[in-house]
Amino acid sequence: MAMDQLNNPLHGKTLEAIVVYLVSYYGWEELGNRIRINCFRKDPSIKSSLRFLRRMPWARNEVEELYIKTIEKTSG
Repeated sequence: MAMDQLNNPLHGKTLEAIVVYLVSYYGWEELGNRIRINCFRKDPSIKSSLRFLRRMPWARNEVEELYIKTIEKTSG
């Protein structure tokens, strides 16, 4: 199990850290274009986004997938 976590890019990352990273990388407007959910498009904030993402697993999965694609793109 420990070896699985070493290869997991989400290991040790909080949802807040992931959202902050994506916002700093893309900005709210582009993030809203890439993941079309209102918490990124209409009056966005970290707090409201986290509240929504914690209640909606499908949206959280989209955010996590974009994070993984983004760090893979920037690291190699």
